[in-house]
Amino acid sequence: MATAIEVITTLITLCGLAYLVLALWSARDFGRRWRKTFAANPAVFAPDVSVLKPVKGVDPRMYAGFVTHCMQEYAGNFELVFGVSSMDDPAVAEIERLRTEFPACAIRLVECQERLGTSGKVSNLIQMLREARYSHVLVNDSDICVSPLYLSRVMASFVDPLVGMVTAPYLGRSVSNGTGPTVWSKLEALGISTDFMPGVLTARKLEGGLHFGLGSTLAMRRSALEKAGGLEPLADFLADDYELGKRIAASGFRVELCAEVVETTVPAYDFRGFWDHQLRWARSTRDSRKLGYIGLGITYALPWALMTCIASGFELWSFTLLSLVLLARVAVALTVGVGILRDPQVLRDLWLLPVRDAWGLIFWVWSFAGDTVVWRGERFRLQEGHIARVQSA
Repeated sequence: MATAIEVITTLITLCGLAYLVLALWSARDFGRRWRKTFAANPAVFAPDVSVLKPVKGVDPRMYAGFVTHCMQEYAGNFELVFGVSSMDDPAVAEIERLRTEFPACAIRLVECQERLGTSGKVSNLIQMLREARYSHVLVNDSDICVSPLYLSRVMASFVDPLVGMVTAPYLGRSVSNGTGPTVWSKLEALGISTDFMPGVLTARKLEGGLHFGLGSTLAMRRSALEKAGGLEPLADFLADDYELGKRIAASGFRVELCAEVVETTVPAYDFRGFWDHQLRWARSTRDSRKLGYIGLGITYALPWALMTCIASGFELWSFTLLSLVLLARVAVALTVGVGILRDPQVLRDLWLLPVRDAWGLIFWVWSFAGDTVVWRGERFRLQEGHIARVQSA
């Protein structure tokens, strides 16, 4: 039995090492391609765009994110369309404050009174889209912070008529709870930059392009959105960003991953908040990419290498394998997290990488143990991408 376990963990570790090498290759390919694109084709295409931002409550750094959207250096026209379910929402005061601070910016607020599905976010987006003025729309989350060149770089990709959606990589900025970021928020932010984004780049390389969207940025031609069936069919989906990109790609358009990096906010989680968010993320991915998700377990090469050391009785060869895996894992973290995303937190928290990967493997295993998720304090049952509220007893 011990020998069998040793063989199994060794094979999985070798597969994980191969994945890390592939992730490095994918990251290098992405970085080289976009450096050439920016050098050869500066952002000269600037179509008018409506930026849709559904909001609920006041999140950390939300207003700072709003401000960055108002400070765009963009040649075309753009408007910010905010959507709330009720005018009693505390976010309304922040939007009015924004209007006062940036009177020259086109800012509108839409009250979304209808509930068109289980997902309140998508329900609001459907109603906001009716009010959008322009032929291109861009959706991102309320806490996203962007650079002044964000719209210029994202929208430039639409110069190609085959591009139906543009999405963007992102990093997670862990915020303080008064004494500094919690270890749980650090682990989540580290996972975004060194685990999730390398996985996205690898999927892009293996699949010959991206076939899904990232919620950090979903820029679309309205014609592509309409051809894909619009937003209405997504009103009961949890991973609406993934599904929207998938449908646009299936409609014959390209989904482009631009090189403009944005920031999202990682709250100062306690353990419960970290567990709920990571498990929702894992089960959402499991439901969206079933075959790919099964193989995700091998990507956590460090925990598997440690298990191989234990299973082999700490043989010298197992430590050699562990050293190779650790070298490759750190190389991926630095190449993507620092080289592409420019995330300063990666160097600060690099020592947490083995802990982050161990938790990643735990969540991967536990994600198969049920189909319920917690989202904004509510419990839902997840099935085939759709969510339904779980009635409390």
